[in-house]
Amino acid sequence: MQKKRKIMKIEIEERVFHFKQPAGTSRGVYTERRSWFVRMTDGPSVGIGECAPLPDLSCDASPTYGQTLRQFCDLVEQTGEIPYEAMRDYPSMLFGLETAMLSLRHGDRLFDTAFCRGEVGIPINGLVWMGNYEEMLQRMEQKLEQGFRCVKLKIGAINFEQELDLVKRIRDRFSHHDVELRLDANGAFAFDEALYKLELLSQYAIHSIEQPIKAGQWAFMAQLCRESPLPIALDEELIGVNDLEMKSHMLNVIKPAYIVLKPSLHGGMMGCREWIAAARQHDVGSWITSALESNIGLNAIAGFCSSVYGDHITMPQGLGTGQLFTDNIPMPLEIRGDQLWVIDD
Repeated sequence: MQKKRKIMKIEIEERVFHFKQPAGTSRGVYTERRSWFVRMTDGPSVGIGECAPLPDLSCDASPTYGQTLRQFCDLVEQTGEIPYEAMRDYPSMLFGLETAMLSLRHGDRLFDTAFCRGEVGIPINGLVWMGNYEEMLQRMEQKLEQGFRCVKLKIGAINFEQELDLVKRIRDRFSHHDVELRLDANGAFAFDEALYKLELLSQYAIHSIEQPIKAGQWAFMAQLCRESPLPIALDEELIGVNDLEMKSHMLNVIKPAYIVLKPSLHGGMMGCREWIAAARQHDVGSWITSALESNIGLNAIAGFCSSVYGDHITMPQGLGTGQLFTDNIPMPLEIRGDQLWVIDD
């Protein structure tokens, strides 16, 4: 049997990225983003991966993140393999090491797909961050002018009546045939008012709403999924559910319409493949998004997306965050209209 390649060394570099404009969610406002990059070398080959936990959200974010990552890197150095089972509860670290290993073997084009070869693009949604009413209206106008046919609107930070009016104004100008609207509440609604708000929003042909109430309330979320006039997608609800059987159990209990997968939060590439397989078994739809990674992480997520959904993706994915930072890392990616493309050199 052929012996596995010996990984000679893994170096870790911590780096802070700065947002072009504050990124607001119902949990707060981001002005900078911290990532740990793993540089894997094996003789002349080099692979780079990004480990990017989100504070107060990722299940593996901790004050000792760098030390824990170093321990896993030491183990990979010794064995030449990623300890997948041991890393189930460390999704952002796992994703970074998975990316580095693929990069070591294949360079920037991590997967043998039409997207990674620059032959097709992946449709993506435009993202409108939270702000005051005028800011959100202006950002929405910009996304529509850029040609996005699917726009995701983060809600829950300003007055609900203003958000409802914003949705109404969009629908007054663009029918659901012209623009698909997705909403992301990031758990901002209280359960006792959530159904009423969902009923009001349902007047405006909304594709789906992500995480209307806070995670961890399975019975309440299951009730909302049964009674809501809007399709509900789970996002934060999936964080920390890393056991294969528990994934299937959650989907069976809550029965959402969709799940929204972020490799850095939901188990790396391995864990997301498990989620997608479980979702298909329960007739639950899914799409993949980035989680404020730099272009290194975005490139890996987009390539992974093309590997699991194939060469003819029609559902818009959440892969447009590569333009958020003033000091991003250059990668052969560009947005053309409402699609993400690899630049074919």
